[in-house]
Amino acid sequence: MRIHSRLLRVIGLSLAALGCGAGLAQATPFVVIDADSGAVVAEQESTRRWYPASLTKLVTVYVALTALRQGQVGLDTPIQISMRAARMPPSKMGFNPGSEVTLENALKMLMVKSANDIAVTIAEGLGGSMEGFAEQMNAAAARLGMHESHFVNPNGLHNDDHYSSARDMALVGRALFRDFPEYADLYGIGALRLGEQVIPTHNGLLGRYPGADGMKTGFTCPAGFNVVASARRGGRRLIAVVLGYPNAKARTLKVASLLDAGFMSGAGGPSLTSLRAIPGSPPNNRPRVCGAHREQVGEDDFAVPVLNAQLQGEQAGGSFAAAGLSGPTSGVAAIQARMGARPNFEPVSVFAGRVPGWTGPALVARDEAPRSAMSAPTIPAVKAAAVKPGNKKAVKGKPTGKKKPAAKARPKSR
Repeated sequence: MRIHSRLLRVIGLSLAALGCGAGLAQATPFVVIDADSGAVVAEQESTRRWYPASLTKLVTVYVALTALRQGQVGLDTPIQISMRAARMPPSKMGFNPGSEVTLENALKMLMVKSANDIAVTIAEGLGGSMEGFAEQMNAAAARLGMHESHFVNPNGLHNDDHYSSARDMALVGRALFRDFPEYADLYGIGALRLGEQVIPTHNGLLGRYPGADGMKTGFTCPAGFNVVASARRGGRRLIAVVLGYPNAKARTLKVASLLDAGFMSGAGGPSLTSLRAIPGSPPNNRPRVCGAHREQVGEDDFAVPVLNAQLQGEQAGGSFAAAGLSGPTSGVAAIQARMGARPNFEPVSVFAGRVPGWTGPALVARDEAPRSAMSAPTIPAVKAAAVKPGNKKAVKGKPTGKKKPAAKARPKSR
């Protein structure tokens, strides 16, 4: 494990406070990097293979934006929903086979809803098939130096042969900001509006953590609760990756504590590419995360203490004071107190269907015949008039100031 000396004690204590040290065969991986330099601020087992779940969709976005820059596709290009895409399990948009969605709207739905059907739609439209797109994903991963990664699908639904690492997820997160800065707002959208339906983000930091501006969460039972998070303060951007947490609230608190400590630290450290690989297969976290004895906590519900028995020993300011750090944040318990409920966001409008005036063909999966372009989506009251044609940049949803109770349902995958 490599971490800066001044962060050593805060990392160890906050792991215990968030309940990820007790009863585990190994510690859960994390890494914090300076986005501009790529220097590692703190890390723990960040090259250990892990199931990424929906963090995979960051790689899907990277491949899609690469195709966009190379002129292979446009933001307004419609992509048809195939039968295979429509049959994906949740989280999903639920559009009927034959429905169409533009690439721009698809990317927004992918990042906010974490829609597994939309990920397959993008993959089939740009790669001809899910398998063909996975080859493009692995080629892009190799170019970026993602040595612990192998992808077999565009959405992160569980497959034993589909894995990555905290280090590799930090690499692709940094590459998205570096290579496609004009699309940075895509990762920080707080909510979407589809017709009369408002779809909130799964990212528990947005609107609650100072400077948080993206990127992506992920969950499956084998993976646990994962996140790639970005935040800016004083012109400095940090990217933090946390893998394998037992619930969404613990994940959010952990990444907030890492970002707090990171912003108090210097920017120096080893490079991501210098970290040594840890051999072995990804662990399966299903018993701990989804078993009978899992902690029953609603998503980012800060009214309920995280692993209360272990938080009892976490004094306000204890972790950070022990590490020689000072500032407005003091300990995991204090972070929990200040986070509060999720805000409601001013939603960004999206729609199913073509941009008005589009006369060209839609992209279709290679092995599926074109269907009716206007098949109605299963979600009612879809309005097709919210995104300006040719818009090159996603608009970030902003908090309205109203508070929203935390969701209680445990998702199948996101």
